Amino acid sequence: MTFQKIKLPSTLVLENGAKLSNIEVAYHSYGKLNHDKSNVIWVCHALTANSDVLDWWKGLFGPDSLYDPDKYFIICANVLGSHYGTTNPLDLNPETQKPYYRSFPLITIRDIVQVHQQLASELGIQKIHTLIGGSLGGQQALEWAISSSNDINNLILLATNAAHSPWGIAFNESQRLAIQNDPTWKQETAISGINGMKTARSIALLSYRNYDTYSSTQKEYEPRIFPDRAASYQRYQGEKLAKRFNAYSYWYLSKAMDSHDIARDRGSITEALARIQSNTLVISITNDILFPESEQKQLHDGIKNSKYEIVNSQYGHDGFLIETEKISKAITAFYQSPKSNILKLVV
Repeated sequence: MTFQKIKLPSTLVLENGAKLSNIEVAYHSYGKLNHDKSNVIWVCHALTANSDVLDWWKGLFGPDSLYDPDKYFIICANVLGSHYGTTNPLDLNPETQKPYYRSFPLITIRDIVQVHQQLASELGIQKIHTLIGGSLGGQQALEWAISSSNDINNLILLATNAAHSPWGIAFNESQRLAIQNDPTWKQETAISGINGMKTARSIALLSYRNYDTYSSTQKEYEPRIFPDRAASYQRYQGEKLAKRFNAYSYWYLSKAMDSHDIARDRGSITEALARIQSNTLVISITNDILFPESEQKQLHDGIKNSKYEIVNSQYGHDGFLIETEKISKAITAFYQSPKSNILKLVV
């Protein structure tokens, strides 16, 4: 495993016309390139994840897993705006020599993908065996496959969509309101808005899981006058995120997710999906209330050479991170018959 940073040589012109210079990209890589550089697995991570994919996607990535670094060259880059080393709101603005904080420019999924593509170019990677991502990571992978001149052989999209829904945007705005209503948000410090972000995380968890998930995992062991198990779980998750993330990155990345719409400047979703040349696997997670199955079915219907799988899970949206055994099974079958269009339930 290696963790590296690289400075991109050119100024990035964002989709809204703003410019970012001196962009640094932090990334993890595992394994070695083979002789013709055809064994690249590129992972796009989700909202608050990082580039250490062997840590957060255990069971799918790692020794003796489907994506074993002894067989593949695995790479995951921290997204633009995130907390883990790639240029973000806590970094110094080269024009002012002060941290960006809330002056960081608004970024889109396409801007994030531009950075990935520039990194791939700097690393001399022209062929990608598999491009994979779930949730916001799936939005990136989809956008990359539509816009890229790279040779992407296989595309795997999990629990994601062609355009972020009004439902998803409403969840994100509720989280941003929690951050903005933190009295410290207007202060320019590295920890501004952190208590608001704890509340935002609590809101997000309600969309990542569902009624049945909480009923099975957060039920009280014995009757109590004032039950606290589910409540303490919400508090714990907020505190946990506050120890490893910042409110600015959370705010900006949620806005980037809201920007996702592959039809923008491309006519329609149908026309955009028709551009994808990669053999594609689209995976839905049952009971996902944030990215429901209908959104992945739309991707499958619009992408030629695509296969569609539904993974049964009690965990809702988070199932794409948890149900690694079932997902590995689905991906293995996809590699064996990449042009199949059979719909089946992985149980």
